[in-house]
Amino acid sequence: MNGIIKRGLAVASSMAIGLSASMAVAQEEVFFEEITVTATKREQTLQEVPIAVSVTSGETIEKAQVLDILDLQTLVPSLRVTQLQSSGNTNFVIRGFGNGANNPGIEPSVGVFIDGVYRSRSAAAISDLPNLQRVEVLRGPQSTLFGKNASAGVISVITALPDDTFSGKAEVTAGSYGQLIVKGDVSVPISETAGFSLSAGSNTRDGYSDNLADGTDFNGRDRWNVRGQLALVPRDNISLRFLADYDEIDELCCGVGNLVSGPATGAIIGVGGAIVPNDPFGLQSFYNYSPRNQIENSGISMQADIDIGEMTLTSITAARNVTRIEDFDADFTSADIIGRNFSDTDIDTFTQELRLAGGSENVDWMVGLFYFDESVKYDTQLLLGNVTRPYTALLASMGTNPFFWDGLEAQLAPFGVQPGTFFAPGQGVSETTGQDNQALSVFAQVDWHLSDRATLTLGANFTTDEKDAFVRQVNTDVFSALDFVAIGYAGARAGGADDATATFISTTPCSATNPPPGCNALLGLQALQVLPQFVNYPNSVENGNSEDDDVTWTARLAVDVTDSLNMYASASTGFKASSWNLSRDSRPFAADLAAIQGAGLQTPNLTTGTRFAGPEESTVFEVGLKGKFARGAVNLAVFEQTIEGFQSNIFSGVGFNLANAGKQSTKGVEIDATFFATEALEFTFAGTFLDPKYDSFVGALGVNGPEDLSGKTPAGIHERSMTGSATYTKDFANGNSAFIRADYIYESEVQVVDNVPKSVASREVNVLNSSIGLSTESGWDFMVWGRNLTDDDFLLSAFPSVFQEGSLSGYANQPRTFGVTLRKAFY
Repeated sequence: MNGIIKRGLAVASSMAIGLSASMAVAQEEVFFEEITVTATKREQTLQEVPIAVSVTSGETIEKAQVLDILDLQTLVPSLRVTQLQSSGNTNFVIRGFGNGANNPGIEPSVGVFIDGVYRSRSAAAISDLPNLQRVEVLRGPQSTLFGKNASAGVISVITALPDDTFSGKAEVTAGSYGQLIVKGDVSVPISETAGFSLSAGSNTRDGYSDNLADGTDFNGRDRWNVRGQLALVPRDNISLRFLADYDEIDELCCGVGNLVSGPATGAIIGVGGAIVPNDPFGLQSFYNYSPRNQIENSGISMQADIDIGEMTLTSITAARNVTRIEDFDADFTSADIIGRNFSDTDIDTFTQELRLAGGSENVDWMVGLFYFDESVKYDTQLLLGNVTRPYTALLASMGTNPFFWDGLEAQLAPFGVQPGTFFAPGQGVSETTGQDNQALSVFAQVDWHLSDRATLTLGANFTTDEKDAFVRQVNTDVFSALDFVAIGYAGARAGGADDATATFISTTPCSATNPPPGCNALLGLQALQVLPQFVNYPNSVENGNSEDDDVTWTARLAVDVTDSLNMYASASTGFKASSWNLSRDSRPFAADLAAIQGAGLQTPNLTTGTRFAGPEESTVFEVGLKGKFARGAVNLAVFEQTIEGFQSNIFSGVGFNLANAGKQSTKGVEIDATFFATEALEFTFAGTFLDPKYDSFVGALGVNGPEDLSGKTPAGIHERSMTGSATYTKDFANGNSAFIRADYIYESEVQVVDNVPKSVASREVNVLNSSIGLSTESGWDFMVWGRNLTDDDFLLSAFPSVFQEGSLSGYANQPRTFGVTLRKAFY
């Protein structure tokens, strides 16, 4: 192992020794409370469950002012959540693995479950967290029990059931940038066997990024949610839980800053536009219109638990819908270059899970199945703006002639080119895409208790997945449809060149040492053909269908070394089915090109690429230790995890490049510790130490275009991530209490994305959060809090600027914020 892993092990060992020694001094004082988890779909304590899992309680979430899953990463170092160009484009990453944002054809590698119901897209999982009991983050492949889209891990959110007595709470928060959060919940017992609860909330905040072009601000909040549940116990052996939820997001989000101003900046200024150059953290931009995104997310579910003798049958049925409408200024300048960049997404999902669990003195077992049916509809439109023509004319003429296209159109009139048709306002592409997906998983897991202290676990999951995808595009971009090679060849032949000479001229770019007429000057304009014609599918060559089958498995041995120390060794695999590229960057595979040409489907300037990325398969070998003591606990995991065929989705400047990385591996150490110095003073520490690399990734979209990244470190994965907290609680004789808390997050420097240089876009995180609160015996809570108190600046992501070759852009993090929260509980 390299130095990073060794340092991680050294930290873990010293912590374990220190905790054991300090806790042995006062074993009679027990401050540490057991935490119940359902990570294996059974109730166990956190220290008993033999997998790597982080658990955050509802109380901790309230004290740390964690509002949603984005904030949760400040407490779990193995988890990273990144929001990109819109509220709904959010990426979940565990142990450096994760994808699924920015392309509706790609399901996340990290599965998100809320009360046992799978949320297939991040837009369906980012609303403010409801009345929480706890959040579990399961690290590493979890496909055996959670199915096809848990190849990197699982985030499981568990909310509270209705109370059996009348109770509730109301809460108001006021904070920086005019933030106002109002939320509440109430539980009402209907009878001794029935209870109802209702929760609702709204979250509004002005944006912290200013649009200097029109005076608006963005990166704000404007969202609300409502959620109701009914719990019934019609018989002693039957419990039912009905849930219904609805939430909306209508926000101006998200702002982009300029990292590098390339040669195109002069042309932007030349057509009257403006840009804030080389300052992504100034939180100021020039957009000719502010980015807007609207999300509506709704669903219903029913869970039934039926005891049948010594067995329990569990059924979870759910139907969900999420719609997204987005429109943002894709050139991120005040010049109207991209006049419209609109998308409308509608996703309907139905899921059904059945589990039967039972056991005896020596064996616990579970069998089940999971059915998934989803329909995706995705319509997009990208149109050229009012100044695209003079802007591109300045680019083509090296900044000298905004009327460059007038002359070229006249020269190409013999080829059918009409005056004024190049880069005319309103030209562009409109796409209608979609995907139907059906999947079925059948799984089983058995725990054999070999002795009072040893348990062998074996599990397997068979998953079959079928997708039918389509893309239909209408392209009106005249310039991008021109075949410059054919035009060059025809011109050379008309000038008297023979076939061989004309072929050479038509395919040879001009240069200072090879000027016309021995070359094709038009080839120098190909970089401006940003919206080439598209081959729609399904077609006679490509059927738009993928079918994948896979068996994943888990094998684990857990041993209780002592009453307070457990160890386990495990091996498990994960699976994620093929993902279709539902973007304008979807291109036929090179292997299909000849057949497409033979079928007469070829379009001008057709290039090859990928229509879909094949399955993603992960394997992890892990050894873990879990120790609990009177004053705390320490958990350690050492692992080696690989993903073959990792589905990499990188923005190329116009669309998304979707490809399978041949193999990506990570060796790592994770530590999670809690220590009560006294009953009132609690310390926590969690650390993740990783050694990641691409074992094989040929043809990756790198800094210099397609390249071989094999043997290199993947971008975006921090080698060291650590969080620590200290909480002091004081109880008063009158029943009141107070607390003060601080938590700190550190992530080592890393290149943000593979196709932007580290010298331009790197990220190192040093964030301090704090809160102080007072609780009264009568149910009042008052809290003052601050997040990112050091006002640390770092990039969330970066990308080549749209239609601005040589320029780079990036998303900055949220600046320092403060607030106060007032909460009243009633019983």
